[in-house]
Order: sequence, then C-alpha cells, then structure tokens
Amino acid sequence: MVTHMKTTLELPDELFAQAKKAAARRKTTFRAVVEHALRREVGQPEGVQPESPYYRIGPDGIPRLRRSGNGGVRVTSAMIRELMEEE
Repeated sequence: MVTHMKTTLELPDELFAQAKKAAARRKTTFRAVVEHALRREVGQPEGVQPESPYYRIGPDGIPRLRRSGNGGVRVTSAMIRELMEEE
C-alpha cells in the first residue's frame, strides 16, 4: 500500500518558476517533478517503483521506459528525436 504525506515547502521564486516550466515542458505536474527530483537525490527504497505503467526510475535516478508485452513496439532514440522535432 502506498501512502502519501502532504507537506509545505518554501522555495525561492526562481526555482519554483523553473520547476513549473519544466513540468509544462514534460507535460506533467509540478508534484511529479518535485517527487522525481527527491527520489533522484535521496534514492528510492529497494523494490519500490513509481506508479506508472510507462516508465520506471532506474537506480541512477533516470526514468526508463517500461518494456511492453508481446507485440509491443520497441521505442528507439530516433523515434523520440522525431517526436521532439514535431513539437
């Protein structure tokens, strides 16, 4: 069972603005950016994975795409670059 704790953070205005912009660029939430940064900084407990069917956070803190089941499409760097160029 995953539990969550609400908390209040005081951040410099510039850092907050940068984090909000990063979230918008990544099409995610401010909360997800902060959680990812904290997991990368303090490490994630053994065996605990983020609740996403699309990616997991590797031991180095870098998100890695999950492999799809049988018949799935293998995602390549070229495909990602092509999608990024479309934006």
